[in-house]
Amino acid sequence: MLYRSMPRTGDELSILGFGCMRLPLDGEGKIDENRATALVRTAIDRGVNYIDTAYPYHGGESEPFVGRALGDGYREKVFLATKLPSWMVETPSDMDRFLDEQLARLQTDVIDYFLLHSLNAERWEIMRKNGFGAFLDRALADGRIRRAGFSFHDQLPLFREIVDAYPWHFCQIQYNYLDTNYQAGTAGLKYAAERNMGVVIMEPLRGGNLARNIPDVMKKIWSGSPKPFSPAGWALRWLWDQPEVSVVLSGMTTEEDLEDNLASADDACTGCLTARERDMIARVKEEYRTRMKVLCTSCQYCMPCPAGVNIPECFNRYNMAFMFDNLEQARMTYPVFLKPGARASACVKCGACEEKCPQNLRIRTLLDSVAELLEPKE
Repeated sequence: MLYRSMPRTGDELSILGFGCMRLPLDGEGKIDENRATALVRTAIDRGVNYIDTAYPYHGGESEPFVGRALGDGYREKVFLATKLPSWMVETPSDMDRFLDEQLARLQTDVIDYFLLHSLNAERWEIMRKNGFGAFLDRALADGRIRRAGFSFHDQLPLFREIVDAYPWHFCQIQYNYLDTNYQAGTAGLKYAAERNMGVVIMEPLRGGNLARNIPDVMKKIWSGSPKPFSPAGWALRWLWDQPEVSVVLSGMTTEEDLEDNLASADDACTGCLTARERDMIARVKEEYRTRMKVLCTSCQYCMPCPAGVNIPECFNRYNMAFMFDNLEQARMTYPVFLKPGARASACVKCGACEEKCPQNLRIRTLLDSVAELLEPKE
């Protein structure tokens, strides 16, 4: 495992971080405790030292799970990151209350890397109104947190405003070879780095879409390299090639995911990609960009839908029809994965999802398109 030094703190963090939003599940949809614990501990044994979770992940069960998984001495081996649920804050005292609750859930006395979660214009105003700076100063001073940061889902001007509003240690942004001009993007990455902030990357595989169901045309492009990396591995190495990137988070669900990510990280240094490899990734990017219809990462922030629509899965099936050249399969699997009440046509146009979407998608209009393409006409 390679490590990079965080600019402002000198902390040596593994270039691969373990994201605990997509842990393996059991037959009842709950975290598979034994399997997930083994995954996390194996990752740590193999050199991963940055573990990332958040208050709402897995319906609120991720933090308590991580607390248990880091027992038996594993807590002392890692930098632990979690996030304040910014949208749930109503008064200044709520921030202290949530942090204290998170410390208890994680069975620890200190959060190493603490973030204000999923900031957009609305949530940034909530944080400003409730004095986030005084709260972070207090939590740093009394030792409940060691580093202060934020995760971001909005446009570049707001990102710059937030970066300049507090002496942050780090930030977390969505970034991958498809999202160079999306949200903070490359410009935001460089803006933060120029101000001596560490940058943690989320959604490096766009919710897994860059790693699975690869169309033949992309497979042919990837096969042009003699190096044995998977499509996921190339996506990760594209990120590690950039000196501004500190840590890349991966939501590893299976043992195969972990092994593949570890192999990709083995010698991934800044500037290691050749010109030919960069060109290969650029060609794959162009193929995907011409196919994607909905820029959804399946982050689940829009859920639960008041009407019961499974919004991320609707968009997943819709994108698959175009990205993977298989409309017939998309139409066939749509009713298998989506019962009638969860389908796009069940949308009642309330708009609650659009207020929560970190990608600022026009969800109601897009769901109409999903229904038109994938649902049978009466």
